[in-house]
Amino acid sequence: MKILLTISFLLISLSSGLCQQVFKKQTVLMGSVFELVVIAHDSAQAEGYFQPAITEIERIENLISEWRPHTQISQVNQYAGIRPVKVDREVFELTRRAIRYSRLSNGAFDISIAALDHVWVFDGSMDTLPSPTAIEKSIQDVGYQHILLDSLHSTIFLEKKGMKIGFGSIGKGYAADRGRELLQSLGIQGGIVNASGDLSAWGTQPDKQPWKVGVSNPFKAHKIQKVLRIKNGAVATSGNNEKFAEIDGKRYSHIINPKTGWPSAGLASVTVWGPSAEFANFLSTSIMVLGRKEGKKLLERFPGYKAVMVRDR
Repeated sequence: MKILLTISFLLISLSSGLCQQVFKKQTVLMGSVFELVVIAHDSAQAEGYFQPAITEIERIENLISEWRPHTQISQVNQYAGIRPVKVDREVFELTRRAIRYSRLSNGAFDISIAALDHVWVFDGSMDTLPSPTAIEKSIQDVGYQHILLDSLHSTIFLEKKGMKIGFGSIGKGYAADRGRELLQSLGIQGGIVNASGDLSAWGTQPDKQPWKVGVSNPFKAHKIQKVLRIKNGAVATSGNNEKFAEIDGKRYSHIINPKTGWPSAGLASVTVWGPSAEFANFLSTSIMVLGRKEGKKLLERFPGYKAVMVRDR
């Protein structure tokens, strides 16, 4: 789960002589709270905008969720080590980008880390560490190099039986970007698609001011450590303050190092902002795994993105 970002804005302003307002709607999608924010003249118009965005995000969830048995990604996982599975081009391209992110981060980002979901549990029930043997055995099923893509036939094949892929790291960012694209295509002048802290924004508030996004302090939930002013861009945060396992007084992050099978350490949170929520997702997750020094080196390769890193205590 990502750290929730605080969105502040003015409610009513005048634009071109017409009263425009900021309308919000919260709903649960992809297992998280989504908040949709749009500028409209009245609630009826705003509701007409909300529903297409919700439908689009539900469509994406029904393609890429590894928890719903009927999705294409669930089928890919089901046939790991058995045969390739044909998927929609959208799913194929998202997977191809994820593999590219793995290469860019030298394996710090890896969607096949989903194979470890039975070793580490972050729902509050885990009270003992997994054995080193269990971790070592599970990471044998992790490795983006074993995700084979056939572009001609649009298939995905996981080479090893026991492999599993999941888009918990970039899926909500992708959905936020797609939601933004859809709402922009409807002619909405400004708004935000906030996927539990991974958000895409465009345009301005009715008074022409940028959207203000407050980045929470991971150690003081109600304290804002930085305010970002976003017109057309995205923000994503990875951290260990909301989803973790606490064992013998030590907190273990839900963000796992794909190479070791152990939770990332050294950073409590990483917030990245730039043009795309999906790409910011990739960077924030990778930096959590790489740590501050190597994470800064990765970030410097993409000058369109900036980050705030908070050290763990």
